[in-house]
Amino acid sequence: MTDQPTIGVLAVQGDVREHLRMLSESGAEAVRVRRPSELAQVDALVIPGGESTTMDKLVRAFDLHDAIRARLAAGMPAYGSCAGMIMLADRIADGRPDQQTLGGLDITVRRNAFGRQVDSFEDDIHWEGMEATLHAVFIRAPGVAPVGERARALARVEHGPAAGRIVAVRQGNVLATSFHPEVTGDPRVHRLFVEIVRTCQ
Repeated sequence: MTDQPTIGVLAVQGDVREHLRMLSESGAEAVRVRRPSELAQVDALVIPGGESTTMDKLVRAFDLHDAIRARLAAGMPAYGSCAGMIMLADRIADGRPDQQTLGGLDITVRRNAFGRQVDSFEDDIHWEGMEATLHAVFIRAPGVAPVGERARALARVEHGPAAGRIVAVRQGNVLATSFHPEVTGDPRVHRLFVEIVRTCQ
């Protein structure tokens, strides 16, 4: 087991810098990943928020799609936030006809499930296994419906018209959230992921 795992952040679009900072503060060596050779050097991968259709095209343009899928199939831990959740889902309910995912989570996601940019919101949620509530920021966030048999829900929206919707899931070494923990300064989601990676070494 490695005390300081090397965790890559997919650096084609999105909140790359914020995830790098949170991973470093959580005890990992955090590096950018934009090439297959860089992916080969990491123990795990974070897929940040952004625009999922654009991210899908860029991942293929950088020849990363097949390489990431192969690593995921081999058991590489991964964490996706917002668009990263879409990228890791096995199924997209409303994706574009040519949109592909990396897979790894037995879930169906719906893009912009909570509305457009102007419908972005925040909520304090309970996360399975965490004592205190977690402040979650949702920006054009995807929703999960349904969760397949191999994955499990970890957190749901608790207030407002979206109450009850699943916003955090885990399947083995793969973790995903609809929200952006990298923007709140709360390190608990990233610490959890770093611990998942450590136990896989």
